[in-house]
Amino acid sequence: MLTVNKLLSQGQGLAAALLKRASTVELDWDVRQKSRFDATDASGRHLGVFLPRGSVVRGGDVLVAEDGSLIKVLAAPQAVLEVRACATHGSPFDLVRAAYHLGNRHVPLELQPDHLKLEPDHVLAEMLRQMHLTVTETQAAFEPEGGAYVSSGHGHGHDHAAQAVAIPVAIPVKAAPAPHVHGPHCKHDH
Repeated sequence: MLTVNKLLSQGQGLAAALLKRASTVELDWDVRQKSRFDATDASGRHLGVFLPRGSVVRGGDVLVAEDGSLIKVLAAPQAVLEVRACATHGSPFDLVRAAYHLGNRHVPLELQPDHLKLEPDHVLAEMLRQMHLTVTETQAAFEPEGGAYVSSGHGHGHDHAAQAVAIPVAIPVKAAPAPHVHGPHCKHDH
């Protein structure tokens, strides 16, 4: 067994040539959210991964083995629910509402501009359908949001407190424009 105890977020700092030669390992989300797991890479090597507790492995990350070899992580396709706004009478705002309700339930959720992805759950699927969203079961890579307090080395990783500057200047605030009302005098088609 080859021991792995180092993770390079998205292969940061590695030359493209090194990444191209690296072996790969496909892992689903259930495995990638664990800090200790066994896997087999594309070269057939048995890997024992021992990362610091709380580590999360993302597709594109690179594992470094004890012998110095590199293993690029691929997010394996897995069963997911893909949620989209109804093309007939829905709007993109429907996805915002769905993300809000799923977030209240602490559901791991992948956010995309035109859809959401979550792990299969028949109760949540029914709730989303009742919200007039289109829910489709499919196989796809799953990369849920890390959340505001996850320290996986991904996403928004800098301290805003160090950048804060007090500016004692009054900034004028403009009122929002009147909303567009659709009624008998509306002069365009929908």
